[in-house]
Amino acid sequence: MTAVPIRVGAATVAACAIVLSAALPSSAINSYNATPAPERTEVGALVATWDNDDDPATPDRVDWVCSGTMIDADTFLTAAHCTTDWPSNVRFYVSLDQDVQGGLDQAAARHPGDPAAAARAVGVEGTAHNHPGYPGPASDTRDISVVELPAAKVKARWSFSPATLPTAGQLGALGPRGLRDTSFSVAGYGTQEARRGPGGHTHPGGGVRMKAPVTYDALNGAWLRLAMTAPQGNGGACYGDSGGPNFAVLNGTLTLVATTITGDSPCYATNVTYRLDSPGARAFLSPFVKLP
Repeated sequence: MTAVPIRVGAATVAACAIVLSAALPSSAINSYNATPAPERTEVGALVATWDNDDDPATPDRVDWVCSGTMIDADTFLTAAHCTTDWPSNVRFYVSLDQDVQGGLDQAAARHPGDPAAAARAVGVEGTAHNHPGYPGPASDTRDISVVELPAAKVKARWSFSPATLPTAGQLGALGPRGLRDTSFSVAGYGTQEARRGPGGHTHPGGGVRMKAPVTYDALNGAWLRLAMTAPQGNGGACYGDSGGPNFAVLNGTLTLVATTITGDSPCYATNVTYRLDSPGARAFLSPFVKLP
């Protein structure tokens, strides 16, 4: 998996996803210490259609662009940099399929030249709501958004239990020792860590839901940093995992504590994630979902 660096626009995310998904769409997240996550049915991919030619009336591109999580029956949580800086005719869809890239490939073959049909084949269309303060300062970029979906259409296609959100300040209350003793994991549809080749670095894979263990590194304000280093048994996030979930087992419950935002560009060391127990995140989410 790979996170998109802070302040990189969603159009850039889309371009990265397109290039990378053409390489090896059979896997996601870092290749080391990672496994498929078919049981994480609340974790999904953000799919977009948009215009890329001189006729803005109809979309001509479609791709999965980010990751995210269902936090109630009709609310998909992702990152604001995934849903901003798009052409005016962008339309967002959410897919909870395990292999979204494979589904898009099949749909493209069935519906040549019809990106909207391909998007409908894998996902349900929704409306994005970005944090009104994005992008904020480095201390809290407010990089959070939701996509509101028609609950009946989502229920008709997928069965899932929404992710459990943390209580206010729950991570901070654990303290450094408690955080070090907490089991963390990351999930998403993103690409693998950098590979060296004749043409330079590439990030293969992407479009398939994967998961990997990560460990606590640091906590402050709006941010939770998680270590992705392989010698410690960790996996990690990479490009296309932005907006996706970082879970922690708190009091015996798998809890969605943060969303992937950025990290080191080769995707080897650190996943920088946006805390969902912070006052800013909770204030943004409160109109869309019942908070614990």
